[in-house]
Amino acid sequence: MVFVLFVAGLILLVFGAEALVRGAARLASGLGISPLVVGLTVVAFGTSSPELAVSIQGAVEGKPDLALGNVVGSNIFNILFVLGASALAAPLIVGRELVRREIPILIGVSLLFWALALDGDISRVDGLAFLVLFVAYTSALIVISRRNPESIDAPEIGTEATGGLLSRRLVQLAMIVLGLGMLVLGSHWLVGASVVFARWLGVSELVIGLTIVAAGTSLPEAATSVMAAFRGQRDIAVGNVIGSCLFNILVVLGVTAVLMPSGLAVAPALLAFDIEVMVVAAVACLPIVFTGHRIERWEGALFLAYYVAYVGYLLLYAQSHDALDEYTMVMTTVVLPLTAVTLAVFVARQWRRRGDG
Repeated sequence: MVFVLFVAGLILLVFGAEALVRGAARLASGLGISPLVVGLTVVAFGTSSPELAVSIQGAVEGKPDLALGNVVGSNIFNILFVLGASALAAPLIVGRELVRREIPILIGVSLLFWALALDGDISRVDGLAFLVLFVAYTSALIVISRRNPESIDAPEIGTEATGGLLSRRLVQLAMIVLGLGMLVLGSHWLVGASVVFARWLGVSELVIGLTIVAAGTSLPEAATSVMAAFRGQRDIAVGNVIGSCLFNILVVLGVTAVLMPSGLAVAPALLAFDIEVMVVAAVACLPIVFTGHRIERWEGALFLAYYVAYVGYLLLYAQSHDALDEYTMVMTTVVLPLTAVTLAVFVARQWRRRGDG
């Protein structure tokens, strides 16, 4: 029965997010909101609505590890797995706006989250600061898009409903309400089933949040980005991931922290390793995308390999396996430095080619 509830929760999250995204995107487009704002906010943030629902549910039920682990794990999953899988589907061409603005903002927001978590707590004040930054970011996007409405192509959000303007608006609002309802119910089932799984397996709620729940709530991002890459909408594939990561930190963490009277306690294990991985993953986007504004297939494969390695570490850590120390040593002394050198050589060659050209 628990497994049925877990799967049903995931299904409701996916279809609820789909209904919410389609309804919100069509409504925004009909109201004349620019394609830039629709692509980087409505679509990207809509696909992150499962993370919001699950984190709030976890925090309300007194499970901060699940709430925080979901956010951190989702960002790691989005960058390493979703971008990696999308690049394997088709090399991703990244728009200049994303390189110059969104990715540096994501890195800055990730570093801010890390700094605020160092005291072991994300307080209500911290949550309010995240929400203020979100409002400022969205407002800036609206201003920029009005100045350059043609800067980004509109995402494909489906055809408009037939009939009059009022009937279309009612259908769009109904899709939004239906999507929100499915997300609330799905998150409740998913959180409850995940806690039971954690107890059965002897795994902490933090690890469950970083892996199963994070991957499950990120399915809308994965489906959206991979499909966008297949359809040639590669800028949307990247924008969806970056926008979703920003939403996870600024809104999901912000709202969850504000709702908790004592804030969100940050587990030492999360602070010592997982948040660092999240920040490194965000930083890793920068050298890859500014060299030719592309994410090649081999770079996508590298991202996927790192996600597999990260999950392997979590599983060893959860079981207190004897091989954990050796695994960590190999990753930190061989794999990561070798990757850093490879990326540095690649970046240097790209800059040399530009100079010769």
